[in-house]
Amino acid sequence: MDDLTPQQTVEALDRYIIGQSAAKRAAAVAIRTRWRRRQLPEDIRNEVTPANMILIGPTGVGKTEIARRLASLVNAPFVKVEATKYTEVGYHGRDVETMVRDLVEVAIRIVHDEQTEVVREEADRLTEERLLDSLLPSAPSEIESGPPQGEASERRHRSREKLRAQLRAGELEDRVVEVTVQGRQAPVGIMATMGVDQVDPDVQSFLERIMPSPTKARSLPVRAARTVLFDQQCDRLIDRDKVIELAIQRTEESGIIFIDELDKLATPVQSHGPDVSRQGVQRDLLPIIEGCAVGTRYGPVKTDHVLFITAGAFHASKPSDLMPELQGRLPIRVSLEELTRDDFIRILTEPQNALTRQHVALLATEGVLVEFTPDAAPALADLAFKINQTTDNIGARRLMTVMEKLMEEISFNAADLKGQTVRIDAAYVHKRLEGIVQDTDLSRYIL
Repeated sequence: MDDLTPQQTVEALDRYIIGQSAAKRAAAVAIRTRWRRRQLPEDIRNEVTPANMILIGPTGVGKTEIARRLASLVNAPFVKVEATKYTEVGYHGRDVETMVRDLVEVAIRIVHDEQTEVVREEADRLTEERLLDSLLPSAPSEIESGPPQGEASERRHRSREKLRAQLRAGELEDRVVEVTVQGRQAPVGIMATMGVDQVDPDVQSFLERIMPSPTKARSLPVRAARTVLFDQQCDRLIDRDKVIELAIQRTEESGIIFIDELDKLATPVQSHGPDVSRQGVQRDLLPIIEGCAVGTRYGPVKTDHVLFITAGAFHASKPSDLMPELQGRLPIRVSLEELTRDDFIRILTEPQNALTRQHVALLATEGVLVEFTPDAAPALADLAFKINQTTDNIGARRLMTVMEKLMEEISFNAADLKGQTVRIDAAYVHKRLEGIVQDTDLSRYIL
């Protein structure tokens, strides 16, 4: 999927995100530029820098969703971080390099999942053999004298094949077997009070070597034991060094880091006091975004071609309030528009993951058929838009609070409504929500 054209990328994003065409186009071009870079000769390839950008817009307009869906489309390692949780190097807290380490961990999981599919057939076969060994253990006499011979061997083979047929037919899912699982090493001393990301990668690797994870036997039903054994077989079949090598390469070439709340680091010229720490975080971000080698537990990772998408509302500040050096490393700026009533209607009806479709699917699991009439979505959009205008504007997130309140009664009584059809129209929407919407003080607490 990494060879999508910009038009195809925008079309794919349109299936989940309403509006914001400028942001979608900028993101699609940034991803396509990566593909173009990989087609270049090596001597010029390293000279092409990623199209890092700032998405400017109020909360709830789709900034995070665009970045998340974009990474999902191209199967790229992706992490979302909040700029406000980082502190300047030398202060207690998380430093900015942890975002790169988190990105590598995501890449490790992606590559491991891909390699799992490669070895799945062999892993399934070995898992089945292990389950049969547990279901038909060797007798003590066989352990002492060796494998059975002659008639005893034939009898054991027939028993094993009979169990195999029952196992494949799902008749033994509740049978309890004993499997060996790997436990977690409990942190000791000062390590118990520190987060994993606060430990030096070299120290972390050293501790893992001298304190191997303990193993223990557990009794599990076959359905649960199958998952444990399958994971163990995959770990044996997959080349761990190859996974790490591919993951680091995937991180450096395709990684996407989304930094939200960047406006909270912007310091107006007239500000004083604690803003100096924000300046420190900006200075720490500079080399990461420009490109440097970050030490991780798997080795150094270069960030020269990692795509950085930053975002912020910039209500109390402007992008120009950022350090000039940081502005230069985020050359693309895209303004996202506030959502209108018509956008709310489309959000409720058009996307594949529309809230109305989600609630219909959720209640269908309990045998309740929910139908939204054509006039329900406009009524919901009107109320949500009105609340955003009279209270805090939280964009499309307001639809979720309104929808949850609308469906509260039906969800609570779903067990008693099994087999029934519930029609939700404009009248039902107004009946459930109009009183709360008209009471502004109540809206602030409930919606």
